[in-house]
Amino acid sequence: MTGRQIVTLIPDANYRSMITPETDALLDTLGDVRRATGDRQAVTQQAPELLREADVVLTGWGTPALQEAWLEEAPALKLIGHCAGSVRGIIPPSVFGRGVALVHAAPIIADAVAEFCLALELLWLRRIHEISRDLKASGDWGAMKRLGLEGHLLAAQPVGLVGSGYVAQRHIRLLRAFEPRIRVADPFLTAERARELGVERASMEEVFGESTVIAVHVPKTPETHHLIGADLLKRIQPGAVLIQTSRSWVMDQEALLRELATGRFFAALDVFDREPQPAESPFYQFDNVIVTPHIAGGTKESYARQGRAMAEEIERFGRGEPLRYQIQADRFDQMA
Repeated sequence: MTGRQIVTLIPDANYRSMITPETDALLDTLGDVRRATGDRQAVTQQAPELLREADVVLTGWGTPALQEAWLEEAPALKLIGHCAGSVRGIIPPSVFGRGVALVHAAPIIADAVAEFCLALELLWLRRIHEISRDLKASGDWGAMKRLGLEGHLLAAQPVGLVGSGYVAQRHIRLLRAFEPRIRVADPFLTAERARELGVERASMEEVFGESTVIAVHVPKTPETHHLIGADLLKRIQPGAVLIQTSRSWVMDQEALLRELATGRFFAALDVFDREPQPAESPFYQFDNVIVTPHIAGGTKESYARQGRAMAEEIERFGRGEPLRYQIQADRFDQMA
């Protein structure tokens, strides 16, 4: 154990999902670990004192926003590891001016979201869930076989992605195994980066109007509110598949409801303006929609990997090695 002070500011309800006993054991070898306990309110009360001598802080779901006054009284702080994804609203950008390195587990979560998107795309293209449901209900083997043989091959579909961040990049990596044509709409995607990813740059109109598989991977920022509205949704082709696992903020859900009511295309929705959705939600009424309760990024393995990855970042930091999941100051405003 070194003389490094490691402070965890994660409420009890969320702590063990990210910090497994094995990760606790690793942390104990990296420094003197002091943990805030209790619910979010209790963590908020303990945070100022714990931060005063902290060299490293681990945050996660439920961590209260780190206040400037707390950081002013934390002169030794050199590293913040966020065991979840979105850092905005919890970690102030002023940490960069204080010489604090910031790392996060968003890339770990991105792996789970990308797998979830791929599963939904294949499910809709082959109509597996519908065939199983209707075969059990009707026993009509012939009719369900005919429906199944009308399915579509992912390799033959033009795929369009909105956004080119962590999730999109991992989604692209999985899609490339199927070798479809992939086009991406993102103003920050350079021609060079598109070539590295093996995709083509496209406009939003091209993605929505010319793709039979569309996936939205856009962060919540002031600029992305209702980025996807009625005009783009009306462009979706008959029989296309729309996957939305990012943030409801980016899509006009009233416009989406109107277009889904036409039955023209299929959708899989994991995020909503109101969560949880009420029992009478109109989204529950559509046969052409799969709804899930904001679970795309969540698996047991992902949660455990998130905390482990941040502990390993502390280990790299202590050895003076490059950090794997570091957020650069110039990218902070573009992040969720």
